[in-house]
Formats: sequence, structure tokens, C-alpha cells
Amino acid sequence: MLNDKKSEPALIDEASGVRFLIPETEKIGKLRQTPRQLEAGRQYWMVFANPGQTIRRGSHVDVVISKFRADGLVVE
Repeated sequence: MLNDKKSEPALIDEASGVRFLIPETEKIGKLRQTPRQLEAGRQYWMVFANPGQTIRRGSHVDVVISKFRADGLVVE
């Protein structure tokens, strides 16, 4: 489910409840990696929009991707 291209990942600011989505560009598409097969021990990335710089270093956020949820992450 983490690399399903049909899922819409969201970053949620715990303080305000605001949801931030992955931007999509005309030429590149969504700004996230979606490999065919995930590999253990490898790092993957996705970029979330942050208009107005709402999320800052030290902010507490949740990441939701389909049924996967990572709560209480601290932004570095």
C-alpha cells in the first residue's frame, strides 16, 4: 500500500489538523518514489507541499498513506 500510485498520501499537522498533499507537476507527475518492489533497508522519499511554511522544524505531524499511519513524527 505504501507505493500504490493510486493512494493519496497526506501529511497532517497535529496542532492545526491541516492536511498537506503531494504536489503534482505537469512534466514529472507526483513528487514521490513509486518503485515496483520495495526493498528492505532502503530509504524512499515523497515531497509534501507546505504553503505558507506552516510546518516547521519541531512540528509534530502524522503521515497517512491508505491504511498505513505514522503518528507523532517530529519534523527535523
